[in-house]
Amino acid sequence: MLREQNTNNHNMLWLTVKQRMEAMQINQSELARRADVNTTVISALKLGKIEKPSFELICKIAKALEMSLDDFVN
Repeated sequence: MLREQNTNNHNMLWLTVKQRMEAMQINQSELARRADVNTTVISALKLGKIEKPSFELICKIAKALEMSLDDFVN
């Protein structure tokens, strides 16, 4: 049950990221550059290899996507 919940959270998180990237017309490399993280971090997030992203990572990605944390997690 917990694994299923983590998967659903990941899917929702990545869906939000993906939709915003598409709206901004940026790719994963550009997101990584804007968020000041390695491209492997974005790839790992996409693939669900980061089950519980850190608050710092969420903040960096939200800022890079020009979103508030509220918009990002809701």
